[in-house]
Amino acid sequence: MLKIKISNQNFIEFQKEGDKLILNGSPLDWDISELVYQKSYHIIRENKSYSVEVLKFDKEQKILFLRINDKEIQVAIQDTRDLMLEKLGVSNKRSEALNDIKAPMPGKVLEIKVKEGQTIEKGEPVLILEAMKMENLIKSPGAGVVKSIQIKEGQSVEKNQVLIRL
Repeated sequence: MLKIKISNQNFIEFQKEGDKLILNGSPLDWDISELVYQKSYHIIRENKSYSVEVLKFDKEQKILFLRINDKEIQVAIQDTRDLMLEKLGVSNKRSEALNDIKAPMPGKVLEIKVKEGQTIEKGEPVLILEAMKMENLIKSPGAGVVKSIQIKEGQSVEKNQVLIRL
């Protein structure tokens, strides 16, 4: 199941059951045709015609940029994993301003992969955190220099505890 937010409107639920598409619990009765041009579609819904072009997909932020009948919109997507993390109170989104790397969930630090003074890039592994018997690779949400490491290997940490200061 996916939850979709279109141009800051409420989320709608979208899922596939066999060959049927389900939108907010009702079967989707749309005629969708992929056009010869890649990433372009023609949709007929309730006797209205729509031309849809996929402009861009930001995989990291899970945002789809579309042009529908010459109007550009953004579609934010939450998959099953995102919905589970949200239910647990764990945010998968990170801010662009980077000062600290915090624990996304309670757990035990298994391995620290960086040293103080080290320059790190966005997406670079910084530590492994064990939570609920699973090893989670924690990556840097942005580039920076490690100022201090606030934890030790084997240490238990709480959600939102500062692990590394940048």
